[in-house]
Amino acid sequence: MTRDLTITEVRLTPILVADPPLLNTQGVHQPYTPRLIVEVVTADGLTGVGETYGDGKYLELARPFADKVIGRQVSDLNGLFTVADEVAVDQARVDHQVDVGGLRGVQTADKLRLSVVSGFEVACLDALGKSLGLPVHALLGGRVRDAVEYSAYLFYKWAGHPEGVACEKDDWGAAVDPAGVVEQARKFTERYGFTSFKLKGGVFPPEEEIAAVRALAEAFPGQPLRLDPNGAWSVRTSLKVAEELGDVLEYLEDPALGTPAMAEVAAGTSVPLATNMCVTTFAEIKEAFTRDAVQVVLSDHHYWGGLRNTRELAAVCRTFGVGVSMHSNTHLGISLAAMTHVASTVPNLHHACDSHYPWQSEDVLTERLTFEGGKLAVSDAPGLGVELDRDRLEFLHRRWLDDDGSLRDRDDAAAMRVADPGWVTPAVPRWYGAAGCGLRAEGLPVARGRWFLGAVDPGAGGPVPGGQRTPCPGARGPTEPAARPRPPGPAGASAPSAPRDGTGVTGAAPRGVWCTLAWIRTTPGSAP
Repeated sequence: MTRDLTITEVRLTPILVADPPLLNTQGVHQPYTPRLIVEVVTADGLTGVGETYGDGKYLELARPFADKVIGRQVSDLNGLFTVADEVAVDQARVDHQVDVGGLRGVQTADKLRLSVVSGFEVACLDALGKSLGLPVHALLGGRVRDAVEYSAYLFYKWAGHPEGVACEKDDWGAAVDPAGVVEQARKFTERYGFTSFKLKGGVFPPEEEIAAVRALAEAFPGQPLRLDPNGAWSVRTSLKVAEELGDVLEYLEDPALGTPAMAEVAAGTSVPLATNMCVTTFAEIKEAFTRDAVQVVLSDHHYWGGLRNTRELAAVCRTFGVGVSMHSNTHLGISLAAMTHVASTVPNLHHACDSHYPWQSEDVLTERLTFEGGKLAVSDAPGLGVELDRDRLEFLHRRWLDDDGSLRDRDDAAAMRVADPGWVTPAVPRWYGAAGCGLRAEGLPVARGRWFLGAVDPGAGGPVPGGQRTPCPGARGPTEPAARPRPPGPAGASAPSAPRDGTGVTGAAPRGVWCTLAWIRTTPGSAP
């Protein structure tokens, strides 16, 4: 029997899902994060599901996109890109803007469109697979592995969101030091069987994050480790971290911001560099590969416009001898299923993929996907092999409807300001490595009155007896105690808040600095 695969209806359901207080260089995750569930319905009554970002700028494009795909075939996957080109993008969304907290560089209309296309492409593949009785991986050419390996995605984390903030509780506990990070890794291993670990860095001074990775290496000897500061470091600091951790890192992810800086780091270290920040579109590949700026590209089908583009990216990487794996942002089971299907078809995927899924206590599926031994089995059921829980979907959509608008766009800096009203996301590079107490800005602008990390000559403001540390020459304010300065955490949370730039409160007058890896106050003209 011939099926009618014409799209007769599209359902767009924005939702808010619980998210723990995970720290990054931008700030902290909000208690709820937006996602968009896409459903395409065919004339024969088949429904395919997809998932993508749910922020307002994506909804603005998804609505007219949905209108334009009515009447098309779910098999017309190339036509989705034609439709995308027809959808106008508000220039205010792209002019002088950065995407996903700055993690994809300068915002462009194409990047916005591709993230919308990805949700529709997955939904169409799901419907097409159901119509043919084939799993999505078969539509992509067939799987080359029966299960896909994932890594434990570790974060510095508060014990809970600030007191008084509506949120869902979690049982992960705090992780704000090496011991806490190791304990978090143990929980990931016990619950999911992960055998590789990635730590989201760019939160604490590099020396503390080095210590955390060292603690992981000691607790889990021989297991792959990664560190990702989201481009927070200078070239010099990146090279110092690579030197310190070169014997234990599988790769160092986006230590510096942008292809030119990554190329400088790559030229100075043998540690492989991975990225999901400077190579996020096909147009960015040429410069990165010809400059040997990255050795592993972390794909993300939400970024690249879907599963088929992900396979094309993998083929390009294979041609140039560049490794490939997968990045993850906050996502639910639909996206995890899609990731697993496409990952199963990529022959040159030799690194465990990232996934936020263990952090998400809520989902829209009738049955959560389950990791076994750190891997997810590839489904052979038609389509993605998942089923929507409509009651749950309605509950999470109702939360979105009831929100006053403050959570409908992800904003980690705004979430941090709930705990610290003075918080301003630090400019990057956040930490500069420098000899003596001189700052070398490495050609990048420096914010007035901010503190950055630099390697300090012990003879010039190094440790002194009596548990005190002296400020670097030229620093103002009283000396600090030997214990690292940390502001109080959110009320009701046992973990301290994320570190500010050595001042206690971002943007406030400095209180002093500590060495040997010390804070250097930057002022105009201070860079030699």
